[in-house]
Amino acid sequence: MLSSLILAALTLSPAGAAEYEIDPAHSSVGFKVRHLVSKTAGKFDKFTGKISYDPAKPEASKVEADIVAASINTNEPKRDKHLRSPDFFDTDKFKTLTFKSTKVHDVKDKTMKVDGDLTIHGVTKPVTLDVEMTGEGKDPWGNVATGFTATTKVNRKDFGLTWNKALETGGVLVGDDIEIALEVEAHQKAAGGDAKKAKK
Repeated sequence: MLSSLILAALTLSPAGAAEYEIDPAHSSVGFKVRHLVSKTAGKFDKFTGKISYDPAKPEASKVEADIVAASINTNEPKRDKHLRSPDFFDTDKFKTLTFKSTKVHDVKDKTMKVDGDLTIHGVTKPVTLDVEMTGEGKDPWGNVATGFTATTKVNRKDFGLTWNKALETGGVLVGDDIEIALEVEAHQKAAGGDAKKAKK
């Protein structure tokens, strides 16, 4: 559950591909993790990203994204402060989470798999995103946009996020598996320029 979702420079795009910038105002980077007996949801509020996408050759697509670690938000200030601490993300030291694609494959109609390197807490691991293209078109202000949903699951311990508490009834307080879900709206960049500013 993916940043950029913000961002490093995009590598050169293949011929025929268009470059897009992720619109944070109409995108989200969310996650869920088991807490005690249920799942707690959260998100990251600040991120940027760029996509190189050619609908005629989607397997040549590329994506890079950065997420501001300190922007984590679970709607509970004390918990968010703990998540920013060295027990978890240690955001003073590791300021961003990053994703950089390495391969696009299993392209079927509007779905595909995107392999890439995910860096969390200074640790980089390969992950695979299950991606669905949710639409494309032009808004009333002339922005050419495309939309994607992406999901994946990672084990937080693989990234050095190991803090936990044992329960008197057995087991531990926080689960290891993190479900990541991204909703992305990206606006096409004009040739030699930036993407148009989206209207709210």
